Amino acid sequence: MEPNGTVGRNGLEGDSDLQFLLDGGSLTKILSSSWQKQRYYKLQEDCRTVWHESKKIFRPKNTFTIDDIESIRKGRQSEGFKKHTSASAEEKCFSIFFKGRKKNLDLMASSGDEANRWVCSLEKVIKNIHNLNHQQKSEHWIINCMRKADKNNDKKMTLKELKHFLRTINVEIDDNYAEELFKKCDKSNSGSLEDSEIKHFYDLLTCREEIDVIYGTYAQTEGQMSSRDLLNFLLNEQREKVTVGDALKLIEKYEVDETAKEKNHMTKDGFLMYLQHEDGSILNPAHKNVYQDMSQPLNHYYISSSHNTYLTADQLRGPSSTEAYIKALMKSCRCVELDCWDGDDGEPIIYHGYTLTSRILFRDVIQAIKDYAFKKSDYPVILSLENHCSVGQQKLMAHYLTSILGDALVTKPLGNCMPTSFPSPEELKGKFIIKGKRLNKLDAAFTNNATIEEGTVSEEDEAADCKENAQKTKSKKSKIKLASQLSDIVLYCKSVHFNGFEHAKDNLAFYEMSSFKESKAFNLAETSGTAFLHHNMDKLSRIYPAGSRTDSSNYNPVPMWNVGCQIVALNFQTPYKELHLNQGRFLPNGFCGYILKPEFQRSLSSQFNPTTLSDGPWLKRKVFHVMVISAQQLPKLNKDKNKSIVDPLVRVEIHGVPADNASKETHYIENNGFSPMWNEKFQFDIHVPELALVRFVVEDYDSTSQNDLVGQYCLPLTNTQNGYHHVPLLTKRGDVIPSAGLFVHLMLLDAQ
Repeated sequence: MEPNGTVGRNGLEGDSDLQFLLDGGSLTKILSSSWQKQRYYKLQEDCRTVWHESKKIFRPKNTFTIDDIESIRKGRQSEGFKKHTSASAEEKCFSIFFKGRKKNLDLMASSGDEANRWVCSLEKVIKNIHNLNHQQKSEHWIINCMRKADKNNDKKMTLKELKHFLRTINVEIDDNYAEELFKKCDKSNSGSLEDSEIKHFYDLLTCREEIDVIYGTYAQTEGQMSSRDLLNFLLNEQREKVTVGDALKLIEKYEVDETAKEKNHMTKDGFLMYLQHEDGSILNPAHKNVYQDMSQPLNHYYISSSHNTYLTADQLRGPSSTEAYIKALMKSCRCVELDCWDGDDGEPIIYHGYTLTSRILFRDVIQAIKDYAFKKSDYPVILSLENHCSVGQQKLMAHYLTSILGDALVTKPLGNCMPTSFPSPEELKGKFIIKGKRLNKLDAAFTNNATIEEGTVSEEDEAADCKENAQKTKSKKSKIKLASQLSDIVLYCKSVHFNGFEHAKDNLAFYEMSSFKESKAFNLAETSGTAFLHHNMDKLSRIYPAGSRTDSSNYNPVPMWNVGCQIVALNFQTPYKELHLNQGRFLPNGFCGYILKPEFQRSLSSQFNPTTLSDGPWLKRKVFHVMVISAQQLPKLNKDKNKSIVDPLVRVEIHGVPADNASKETHYIENNGFSPMWNEKFQFDIHVPELALVRFVVEDYDSTSQNDLVGQYCLPLTNTQNGYHHVPLLTKRGDVIPSAGLFVHLMLLDAQ
C-alpha cells in the first residue's frame, strides 16, 4: 500500500535484527510472583507496531507502537522485576517503558542471549525511526493510514476505502470532492486505485500550496532556485547573516535531485527538506546544544527542579516510585526531592508524610538516581532532603549516599580554602550536591575539631507546612535531632529559615538557602521584587507548591524566574501549561537543566523590578510579528469515533514580565486536521525579551465544552529564528507528535 510499492523499512531492508523482530517469538510476561505467562510478540509489517498475543476476549487491541516506547532497559531494573523475580534471572530480563502513564512491560526471555537480541533489535528500530527526517515521518504516517484503510489487504483502494482513509488522517471531505479526487487518479477506470495511481493520489494529497507560493516567488532560474535565489530568500525572509557560500552548503546538504545539485540549484523538494530540518527549525540551531557560559557561580542559573519527585500521581493516595525519579532525570531535571522517613525494618523510606501514598526504599532511590542522573546532562544534580528520620536511620542514609554515589558526591568544598561563592556547573560536572540541614557553619570543614555526634536543628520549612496542612491547625515548628554524618555532607545548600531580606544579607553566608511556599514567594515578588532579585544574586532560593495542591497541580513558574529564583520546583508528574513553560524555559542550551540568567539578574547595580519596569538595560523594546500559516497532520483526539475530526485553532501566548503577557488566537477551521490553513497575522509588543517565552497551542474547538489540547510547543523568545519555520508539536506530556507541526512566519524586530 506504500506509494512507491516498498515496505516502509527505511534503510533496514535485509537487516537480520529487523527480520528477528518480524518473525517474533515467545516471551514470559511478568505481572506478579504468581502471574508469569508466555505470550507471543512480533513486529508487524509496517515496522512500527508490535503485536502481542492476549487471552483477554474483549481486549480492544493487542498492539503498541514503537513511538509509544520511552526506553528499553536490560536486566531487572523495574520495581516489578525486583519484587517478583530472583536475582538469578537478571540476564534474561528486560523492561519496555512507555511514554505517559502506560504501565511498563516486564518480559523474560529463555536466555541472556535472546534477551540481548530483543533489546538490541528493538533499540535499532527505535533509533532508525528517530533518525527519520520530518518528511519521512510524514510519509510513514500517511502510508500506515493507507494500509489500515485497505480493509481486504488487496493493495488497492476503492472509493469507500479512500473515504475511510481520509477520515483516518483527520480530513472531513465532501463526497463530491472525494469522488472527483478518486476519478482524477483512477486512470484505468477500474473502480480502484493501484500502484502509480495511489502514488498520484498521494502526491495530490501531500501538495503544500503555501510552500509552492514561497518557492515560486524566489525560484527565478529555469523554474528552480539557484544559489543566488536561495541567498535572496535567506537574506530577505529569514533575515540571516549569510553568504552565497552558506546557500551552497544548504543545497549540498538538502537537495535530493543530483542533476539540480550539479547545477547548484535547489528544487522544491529540496527546499521543503531544508524547511523541515534543523536549519529550518523555529529553535535557533546555534542554541540547540550547550552554548552559554557554564563557568559562572551556580546561583547565576535557573535550575530545572522537581517537587515531591517520588510521586507519580496526586499528593494524598498516589503511588511513589523510583521510576518517577528516572523520568524526571531523563527530562534533565537537576534538583530532585527526597522526603525521608523511618522505615519499619530499620531501612529509611521515601513517601509523602501524613498521607496514604505508597513507600519506597531510600537506598533504591539513591541507586536509581546514580544510574540515571547524567544520561541526559552532565551538569550537577542537587538532592533536596526533607529529613524526618531518627538519628540511627539518618546514619544509614549518610552511608547509602556516600557508598552508592561514591566520588560523585561532593563531601568537601572545592579548593583548599573557605569559599566565598558557589562553584560553577562546569566545575561540578558529574557531581551530586546535598541540600539539607547542617549543624554548623561550612568553615568547620576546614578545621580538625571533631564535630559532635549529633545535634538539634529546626525541621524544614516545607515539612512544617505539610504537617500544618495535615493537622489543619497552626503547629509550632518541631526540632529534630541531626546526625553529624548527614550534616557533614551538606555543603553548598544548607537549609535555613527565611527571616527577611535584610536579615539574610547581614547574617547568612552564601551557601545558606531558604525554601519559600508559593504564596509567600509570590507576595515577596510582588511587593519586594528588586530585593528578591538581589537576594538571588548572592544565594539560592527554592520555591515549592502549596501543600493545599493535593491534586499535584502547579503554580506559574514565570513570576519566580522574573525575580531570579533558581530552584523553582514543580510537580513533574502533572503535565499542564506550567510544566510546558518549564520545558520551554530549559529547551535551549542542550536541554541540560541549567539556563544562565540575564545579566541584569546577576549585576549588583541592577534595580530591575518586573512589576514597575523602570528604565535600564533590561528594557529592550521589540515588536514580535507572528503569522500562523498552516498545520500538518494533526492527530485525531477521539480515535474510537470514526467520524471524529478536529476543528483546529492556534493560540500564540507570550509569558514574561506582566507588561508582556499576552495571548491571541486564530479562528477555528471545521473538520480539517490534515492541512488546515489560517494565514492570520498577530503582533506583540515586548518590553523585556530576555525573560519572555512564546508558547504555541493547537486546540480542537468545541462550542459546548472546553477545547481539547491537540499539541503545544514552548521556547524562549530570544531563541527563536526569524522567517518561515516549522514548529514541532508536543503532547500534553511533552513527547513529540512525530508527523504533526505548525508552519509559521516570525519576525522579532526592534521597536521604532
